[in-house]
Amino acid sequence: MTKLKLGPLVDDRPVKITVELPADVHRDLTAYAAALAAESGGDAIPPEKLIAPMLTRFMGSDRGFVRNRRPQSG
Repeated sequence: MTKLKLGPLVDDRPVKITVELPADVHRDLTAYAAALAAESGGDAIPPEKLIAPMLTRFMGSDRGFVRNRRPQSG
């Protein structure tokens, strides 16, 4: 099995938001949660717990976003 990009989840104080997802995205989140649990040998993770770490990873890997967030010198 290929190693998943998302690693262990950090427990942090959440801010609650409500979002609607297409059914296929929810199915994929559920499947990803199952794959992550199988890979780590841990308990099943609720799919909604994956959204924040996935968004964090995505934004952190977006070079344009990261570049624009850096303080401008001069």
